[in-house]
Amino acid sequence: MTTNDTREITVTVDGRRETGVVSDRTLLVHWLRDALDKRGPKIGCDTGNCGACTVRWNGTLVKSCMVLAVQVDGDEIETAASLAEEDGTLSRLQQCFADHHALQCGYCTSGMLMTAADLLASGEEITEHSVRRALKGHVCRCTGYHNIVKAIRAAAGQEVPPPHGSEPREAEVR
Repeated sequence: MTTNDTREITVTVDGRRETGVVSDRTLLVHWLRDALDKRGPKIGCDTGNCGACTVRWNGTLVKSCMVLAVQVDGDEIETAASLAEEDGTLSRLQQCFADHHALQCGYCTSGMLMTAADLLASGEEITEHSVRRALKGHVCRCTGYHNIVKAIRAAAGQEVPPPHGSEPREAEVR
């Protein structure tokens, strides 16, 4: 259906088939948030620079502020909500983000989770360098990335020191 620059699209989002009428100029991030109430992808920059809107489109990570909703008609989109276990509990990656204090305001978190999940599934060796390289397309003003890197490495099964301040301390004698 094409009328007045609108189209009907059908997209599988987080495993659920969704149909809606969208303007030809509606960005995917806006359709996900406004029409489907998917709050994971955030609107940070609308220029593809911050990564807060990162989703998986047919298995490939994209910045949803750079994709028109009509482009994904008939396709599959996964948001950070798809990372949780079937019973709704947090995935190992999500739990590691919580355990390692890898979020502050949370605005960038869903995009980073999507990128981290992709990195972990890639089979690439997980090192501090590989994690930082994967996160280059993301902006976080709160954390400085240190705990985010730790969380991703922990999700990969690496031994990672506990977050600063949570380890037991011995009294210092001078």
